[in-house]
Amino acid sequence: MLVGIDEAGRGTLAGSLFVAACKFTQSTEQKLIDELKDSKKLSEKKRFELALKLKKQSKFLILAFSNEMIDKLGLSTCITRALQTIKKHFKDKEFLFDGNTNFKVSGIKTLIKADDKIPEVSAASILAKTSKDEEMINFSKIYPHYAFEKHKGYASKAHLEAILKFGVCKIHRKSFKIKSLEKEKSLFDQ
Repeated sequence: MLVGIDEAGRGTLAGSLFVAACKFTQSTEQKLIDELKDSKKLSEKKRFELALKLKKQSKFLILAFSNEMIDKLGLSTCITRALQTIKKHFKDKEFLFDGNTNFKVSGIKTLIKADDKIPEVSAASILAKTSKDEEMINFSKIYPHYAFEKHKGYASKAHLEAILKFGVCKIHRKSFKIKSLEKEKSLFDQ
């Protein structure tokens, strides 16, 4: 049995990194498997519908690394720890991680665009993305002026403008340097 692995939130400026792993079981319906694809190619509503079904019909693990952990350890260390934890949790022989690096964790194979080609990785992609989306929707209630529910923490124009206007908040990754933002700040300083 294959364990698919993917992450969400690696490139965001705020919130956690989520790494999910998913393994199908006897109860995983073929109809559900046929609906799976890269989470970015699904509507938010469809992602959440599929995530609910996956949580009932598969074995899965979702790990979260807070912005503080990312600032302290770095993204690579967080992903490495996630992959090691997933291997220990599932104890399977075949693991496939979306992308081109396994962060030196032996036994983890990689494939670029696996989230769109391999159903188990698509499932992990959906679980990771819905976890990230849910987190940012909740944070938008605490920090409404950042509109996290819309851009989910990514470096959209609206998000960068909010950072310029309000500064960073508690959930922003302080270790991330935003080149376009630094250019805009220097324009305002003149």
